[in-house]
Amino acid sequence: MKNYLKVAFLVLAVCSSGSLIAQHSAQKTKSDTLFFDDFSQSSLDRTKWNVVGTDFHVNNEQQAYFDTTATIYIVKGEEAQGARNGALVLQAHYSPGFTTFNGKNFDFISGRINTRDKFQFTHGTAAARLKLVAEPGLWPAFWALGNGNWPETGEIDIMEHVGDKDWTGVALHGPGYSRETPLVNKYFFPEGEDVTSWHVYSVDWTPESFDFRVDGRLIYRVTKPMVENYGKWAFDNPKFLILNLALGGAYPYKTNGVEEPYNGLPASTVDLIKQGKAEVLVDWVLVTQ
Repeated sequence: MKNYLKVAFLVLAVCSSGSLIAQHSAQKTKSDTLFFDDFSQSSLDRTKWNVVGTDFHVNNEQQAYFDTTATIYIVKGEEAQGARNGALVLQAHYSPGFTTFNGKNFDFISGRINTRDKFQFTHGTAAARLKLVAEPGLWPAFWALGNGNWPETGEIDIMEHVGDKDWTGVALHGPGYSRETPLVNKYFFPEGEDVTSWHVYSVDWTPESFDFRVDGRLIYRVTKPMVENYGKWAFDNPKFLILNLALGGAYPYKTNGVEEPYNGLPASTVDLIKQGKAEVLVDWVLVTQ
């Protein structure tokens, strides 16, 4: 009940003021706050976040992750688009012929950060206020992973988006229910709303269940027996948070079927990336126990 009331308060704050600054201040003083970042500093706080580099590549994604202020930076004022204390930006760029240290070539770079070894939690409520760009092949996500081998240590996808502006997805992955997992759901926004506005994406994680929410609305519930119908429950171990913007690859391709000019990434989205408009804005990230 405490978590439900907490998320309900988040929604009330959004509706009444257009921002969550008052709620931010209150949460930072609560004893049940495990992690909080509202990106109010001038650059990414690396005591809280790691930046993933070019040695990481999965899912046939079409970008290399690159640690640079071109792909990961903080904006203030009007550029923060309503995030009063500042916003984190993950931005994709067209960079033809970009070569990683191990000799792999990419035409795009983008940003990915995580809290591995800096902040991890087992059970609680994880939430983030995000503003997305809706174009086919853009693949932003807010999620959590366990340490160790995937999928044995579990994956919690709190928000995944692959370009259709009217929906986002949530999912669980683990042993026996990975990749094409049966534990997945799409949330379709009410009329007049879409992913291009600010929304709070959250999950309430307990020893027995997950409640996934958007703006406090319960959109999907998964219980331990549901998971164990497919495989071992992999969610009593610590998880770290991830925010990233991927381009193309397996999931976008599954959704849009685009093969050219890049796997899962159509020419119209490539043009958007070239214009510097492919980005994710993050107002804040909060984890409570």
